[in-house]
Amino acid sequence: MTAPLALVRNDSQSRHQADGHPERPARVTAILERIAAEPHLRSLPWLVPERASRDLPLLVHDPEEVERVEGMAVRGGGWFDPDTYCTASSYDVALDAAACAARAVDAVVAGEARCVFAVIRPPGHHATAFRPMGFCLFNNAAIAVRRALRDGAARVAVVDFDVHHGNGTQDIFNHAPEVLYTSVHQHPWYPGTGVEEDRGGAGAVGATVNVPVPAGTDGTAWLQRFDSSIAPAIDEFRPDLIVVSAGYDAHAVDPLAELGLTEATYRAIAERVRRLAERHCAGRSVWTLEGGYDLDALAASIAAQLTVLAAPEPAAAHSV
Repeated sequence: MTAPLALVRNDSQSRHQADGHPERPARVTAILERIAAEPHLRSLPWLVPERASRDLPLLVHDPEEVERVEGMAVRGGGWFDPDTYCTASSYDVALDAAACAARAVDAVVAGEARCVFAVIRPPGHHATAFRPMGFCLFNNAAIAVRRALRDGAARVAVVDFDVHHGNGTQDIFNHAPEVLYTSVHQHPWYPGTGVEEDRGGAGAVGATVNVPVPAGTDGTAWLQRFDSSIAPAIDEFRPDLIVVSAGYDAHAVDPLAELGLTEATYRAIAERVRRLAERHCAGRSVWTLEGGYDLDALAASIAAQLTVLAAPEPAAAHSV
């Protein structure tokens, strides 16, 4: 029997931390505590991740990039840039996160679960084929996409609702017409990419849909942009699977951005993604954790989305 929703996590994530850095193990702790506190969520099944392997990041990253992360860890850690740290354990932790993303795809493809949410860190959507950056070492969402294509999917859509544009994911699939990358993000903001005119590279023009929104955008306006730009693009693309870069730093109280989303907005996003998945790919979606740095808002927003994804039938898409 196919479960409506399953979860997967990399417990090794607690070994990836730097003093005072906002991308920290407490993020996952807050999520797990909230799941355990909700009777309708604590019974969700947890998948056992597959064995970690360097073959997973090599699906999307240049070998030199993988070796760079491994080498930094072997040397005891350091910083790739002012934002992106690496500890002696970070290479193994990032491999474990990639393994969770791959396991999520395999579970959905095999019919174990209609949807899988990967509670993993470090996040991934800024990591390009050649460079770790923006808190990210390996691109978990891109690895999930490539795994799905390897497993027989003909078309995969990416929905990225992190407040920051997923420059790494877009770059990796910039010339891949079989992958639709969509993003609603604050602009101008880090990393400075994701303008509306950027619609994909040679051979894949139209396979990128960027929706930049200004500081101060609230949930109602955000959802209007999703409904007018992202949803029609996915309807036209007709994916076999939706991969979600799930970031929660567009929340009104998040310290690293300037948008105005709420838990109700995130619930409405999940309703929309679920209905798109039901319409085009038998409900199949894989969610990978990206940003979100206010612990209470992060945990509450994810709980709101998991409630939607775990329901036996999709709810009507609400506005906020």
